[in-house]
Amino acid sequence: MTRTLWLGLLLVALIAAPLAIYPVLLMSILCFVIFASSFNLLLGYAGLLCFGHAMFFGTAAYVAGYLLKTYGVSVEVALIAGTLLSAAMGYVVGIISVRRSGIQFAMITLAISQFVYFLLLQAEFTGGEDGMQRIPRSTLFGIFDVSDHMAFYYVTLTVAVLAVAFFYRVVHSPFGEILRAIRDNEPRVESLGFRPERYKILAMTLSAGLAGLAGALKAMVFQFATLTDVSWPISAEVILMTLLGGLGTLTGPMLGAGIVILMNDELAQFGEWALIAQGVILLLVIIFFRRGVVGELSALWRRLRPSPDQNQDRG
Repeated sequence: MTRTLWLGLLLVALIAAPLAIYPVLLMSILCFVIFASSFNLLLGYAGLLCFGHAMFFGTAAYVAGYLLKTYGVSVEVALIAGTLLSAAMGYVVGIISVRRSGIQFAMITLAISQFVYFLLLQAEFTGGEDGMQRIPRSTLFGIFDVSDHMAFYYVTLTVAVLAVAFFYRVVHSPFGEILRAIRDNEPRVESLGFRPERYKILAMTLSAGLAGLAGALKAMVFQFATLTDVSWPISAEVILMTLLGGLGTLTGPMLGAGIVILMNDELAQFGEWALIAQGVILLLVIIFFRRGVVGELSALWRRLRPSPDQNQDRG
């Protein structure tokens, strides 16, 4: 009942939020909530550190933008297309990379992401260094006009809620339990008759699909897609979000995404100082908050909460 009450209050707050906060800022946070959750599935639950996660995010942004500009498809078609293409990319990248682990896996994904970056730089439809501008917001399901920021906020909110619910279902399924087992002790999982590589490839596919959904949604929010969306700084930013909020927790990366986006918005006037601030925060998190904000608060709550044995003694 308590959890349901808190979820209800949070949902009411999100519905009313655009009345007090600029809707585009809220939509940006929601996009990165999905993106951070996708990365958390890969690193927090499967133990795979991807240094090129932005390639799925940015490629889906370009694909969705191209379909909207060239063919005038509806919003949901563009979202699905970007998600499916990124999932297919994740499957291919997974086949190539999951036979390695640790820093080798990370460097392979970084190399592939750099290849994707230069491929998109040279492609004609992306607009090169100028990016893809003036991406239109077509109708939703061919009926509803979502060109207004306020209307599109509720579309973004709905997609984000569904994506988080999907993430929750995945990590609390038998598949999620096997991923955690692989992360903690892969040889033992293999000795039990499972094939860890298959589960890693599937995790990579699901994670890339969620990242693609976030990228396609972001292209519609800002109505442009640029090479920044595919670049290494975006991959680094999602790592910061996940570590800051709490790796391997449900709400940690979501909180981390909100903190980083709000911080970037406030520090935008200081230019490169925003990057320096991010670096300092990441350093402090690594040194003092290794479990992230949510992880440390959860650990503190467990220490302060009386154990069942103590309650029985008091009785």
